[in-house]
Amino acid sequence: MKRLTWILILHLFSVSVQSQYYTESLPYDPEEAKVTNLHFFLHEFLSGSNPTVAVIAQANITSSDNNSSVPFSTIFALDDILKIGPEDNSEVIGNAQGLGILIADTNTTNLLWYWDFGFITGKFNGSSISMFSRNPTTVTVRELSVVGGRGKFRMAKGFAQLKDYSRNDTTIIAELNVTVIHY
Repeated sequence: MKRLTWILILHLFSVSVQSQYYTESLPYDPEEAKVTNLHFFLHEFLSGSNPTVAVIAQANITSSDNNSSVPFSTIFALDDILKIGPEDNSEVIGNAQGLGILIADTNTTNLLWYWDFGFITGKFNGSSISMFSRNPTTVTVRELSVVGGRGKFRMAKGFAQLKDYSRNDTTIIAELNVTVIHY
């Protein structure tokens, strides 16, 4: 019995030696968070020669009980244009690509958006901000959650305030004030 115990103990030592891996621990050195405030305009074209919104799918609902011109649970793909100003000739600074789902009931129309705001000019060229949030379209100023980012906005968090600047049947121009906390 003693012999079997010694064999097991020796075997356990050999297993622990063979299963070690290489690691190098570095001291934790937290970077100070940076706060960046951005202001720009989102240009969305619902129809025309170059629409930036496309319906991917929608529910097969025959009634219009939700008081909306778009059926409940419609899924959209988006590739909206980001500009410095609301004017058509304003400088393009990026695009907002993502998905939206219409969630409508008898009282309100909400959109659930996932957007990735990618910048193509200036000091944030190649960086992006990811937002995922509900967007209640009947509210004047909406707040969206910043949930991540790439490039200079890696590990971002924060919020955006979105306000319709102008809206008609074919075009929506929204003003965004974004506060991003990043490292």
